[in-house]
Amino acid sequence: MKKIIALVLALVMTVSLCSLSLAEEKKAFKIGICNFVDDASLNQIIANIRSQLAEIEAEKGVTFEILEDNCNLDGSVMQQIIANFIAEEVDLMVGVATPVAMTMQGMTEDNRIPVVFAAVSDPVGAGLVNSLEAPGANITGTSDYLDTNAVFNLIFAANPEASKIALLYNPSEDASTAPIAAAKEILTAKGVSFKEYSGSGISEVMLAADAIVADGMDAVFTPTDNTIMAAELAIYETLAEAKIPHYTGADSFALNGAFLGYGVDYANLGKETANMIADILVNGADVAATPVKTFDNGTATVNTETCAAIGFDYDAIAAAFAPFCTTVQPITTAESFDDLGE
Repeated sequence: MKKIIALVLALVMTVSLCSLSLAEEKKAFKIGICNFVDDASLNQIIANIRSQLAEIEAEKGVTFEILEDNCNLDGSVMQQIIANFIAEEVDLMVGVATPVAMTMQGMTEDNRIPVVFAAVSDPVGAGLVNSLEAPGANITGTSDYLDTNAVFNLIFAANPEASKIALLYNPSEDASTAPIAAAKEILTAKGVSFKEYSGSGISEVMLAADAIVADGMDAVFTPTDNTIMAAELAIYETLAEAKIPHYTGADSFALNGAFLGYGVDYANLGKETANMIADILVNGADVAATPVKTFDNGTATVNTETCAAIGFDYDAIAAAFAPFCTTVQPITTAESFDDLGE
């Protein structure tokens, strides 16, 4: 009898130790982050994901090992990065921008690794989720949905006589599909003419900017298009010297020289993405039932240097914009947000 009791006690201790071991393992998580392209907005998102996760580590007593890579617009490189994450047996993947999120979705259909996307403009339209409220699969995240109508309110507040609008974007970017379609509807309803200009790389975007100048367009609209964002530093002077304001869907464009960036706070988007990651990994939240987080698109960021180059008075512009956005804030030209503090 004593032997049986001893055996039972030994078994109980073994199970307890195994349970303890499993509990300890759950305090360490491996996360794979893939960025779509090296640009100020997306880099800012990742920096804030990292800083927020570091705070959560200290608060919750957990550890996040982060594997980070950047495919720089290359689809084959993107697939290899994601395959590497799978081989590394990450607990969760983070896809920054729509193309990365879509590829992660496809490559996790069988293994069901949780995916959290960041800065996806139209998650439903891209087919990533069933709805914003109930994603329905192993993927959810944060959206930088752009209120296109709000941007056009700003364009005509600055220049009520604008009659020729350029639409500058990369047709292959999913983030541009819905806002460009909306822009066409808005301009058609107003009886304002527009012309589309496109580019799939920096050199093509530069040629498009030259064409916009040659055509004498009154303003340029670009949504949250990562290809144009990557080329902004190469085109902003061309447009500013021609007195053509460039209205865009993110403050990083204005940081890189565009006249105006309108949209979400990408630093906050990064923090909220990190909170979502932690909720799934640490708290066991169900990815399929975790709503996609959206944000207020009320901030207009004006590049004061470009504003002056175009011939606008910043105070007058800020006053004209005020009724159409939550806040108007100035910025000066730099390569990254970190450079502003130097």
